[in-house]
Amino acid sequence: MIKEKPKIIVILGQTATGKSDLAVKIAQKVGGEVISADSRQVYKGLDLGTGKITNKEMKGIPHYLLDVANAKNKFTVADYKKLADKKIEEIIAREKIPIICGGTGFYIDAVVNNTIFPEVPPNEKLRISLNKKTTEELFKMLKKLDQRRAKNIDSKNKVRLIRAIEIAKVLGKVPKLQSDTNLARAESVSLYEFIKIGLYMPLELLKEKINKRLLSRIENGMLKEIQNLHKNGLSWKRMEELGLEYRYVALCLQKKITKEEMLKRLNSEIFKYAKRQMTYFKRDPKIKWFDASKKP
Repeated sequence: MIKEKPKIIVILGQTATGKSDLAVKIAQKVGGEVISADSRQVYKGLDLGTGKITNKEMKGIPHYLLDVANAKNKFTVADYKKLADKKIEEIIAREKIPIICGGTGFYIDAVVNNTIFPEVPPNEKLRISLNKKTTEELFKMLKKLDQRRAKNIDSKNKVRLIRAIEIAKVLGKVPKLQSDTNLARAESVSLYEFIKIGLYMPLELLKEKINKRLLSRIENGMLKEIQNLHKNGLSWKRMEELGLEYRYVALCLQKKITKEEMLKRLNSEIFKYAKRQMTYFKRDPKIKWFDASKKP
């Protein structure tokens, strides 16, 4: 008799579609515990700017991989996978169901496809040099070094572009990851069975939700949060690397842009990010999609 694989629920999709709320509701029904899959919510102190779930919103459901890193330091997908794998084992050992929830597709794929990452140490001198370039310049560099990796990277993500160039310069190219070769095969040999739930929203409604959420975060003290982070030693340069809310609020606090311009650019960039998320996730035919604007 074939032993049934432990089930892992994955809730993914666009920003502002209510993934965290759904994760809590499902966890309450099935006896689940939540593992966050958000590349900025791993950092301590990045709360309002990332829309991090509050203790009240958790409703007693345990959540993991929030506040596990210092925002001054870079936290990699390899770091994430190591911690997530450990948490999955612990949750299953307690006879609970792990629920991976978030919008960072690269993090989710690393766990689902059991990706093995190349061991290339950081090259700080190269990173300083590359950081001076625009994302467009970095993308052109990567295309020359490794066309295959350039095809499936987020061309607007400066941190990932720099890391890909760093690896390509050492190894000649970024090695093929399991998820690049055969996603279905990677899942079939996994120790677990993954149930993937995707949330999306019609574009006009999503635009409206993004704007409302942004205004709510500002009213609740997002600018003060970011100001305090800077006072406690988080550099403006590092905030630019953290992107979106941290980049544009930092520019506003430095008086490089007005508050009005900050709002306009943030609404535009968050919406573009949501569209990039959908482009990334749509590659996976195993995701069952639900319109988050329709109440069940």
